[in-house]
Amino acid sequence: MSIANTHLTERAASIRLAIFDVDGVLTDGRLFFMPDGTEFKSFNTLDGHGIKMLMASGVEVAIISGRKSPLVEKRAANLGIRHLMQGREDKLNALGELREILPFELDQIAFLGDDLPDLPVMRRVGLGMAVASADSFVREQAHGVTTANGGAGAAREFCELIMRAQGTLHGAREAYL
Repeated sequence: MSIANTHLTERAASIRLAIFDVDGVLTDGRLFFMPDGTEFKSFNTLDGHGIKMLMASGVEVAIISGRKSPLVEKRAANLGIRHLMQGREDKLNALGELREILPFELDQIAFLGDDLPDLPVMRRVGLGMAVASADSFVREQAHGVTTANGGAGAAREFCELIMRAQGTLHGAREAYL
């Protein structure tokens, strides 16, 4: 995995909370609307299982999204994500509120994003990463960039980076042998 380097491994080793954006990170960023206003999103099952493995390894998981969608609520519930903050354009303020519930230090928090509204959080946490399909300026500001695009395995890659750094990935995979 090309995102696994010493710098990122050191940052990932102390992560206790991983936060994900949704559109462009857990999805490919496209929004589908039917004529009646019904919305569709596509989530990657590999990403979902990576999130489940990360939570099983003892890392808390949260979502902070600028948009509000019942589909995201269903996806979070399906994955067992208890900390869901939607309709939050000021993601830095949302991070502050989340830290009141989960009082982790900033260097114990990781964030995976893709666009300009994600930058305030990405630049303050211990591990701020961008997906490969992120805005170019966002990629430049990130501590690291996944090799996979948003909605196409980037979240799994991010989860495995953290688990590898913490020594839990091998055990998680061996459970399936």
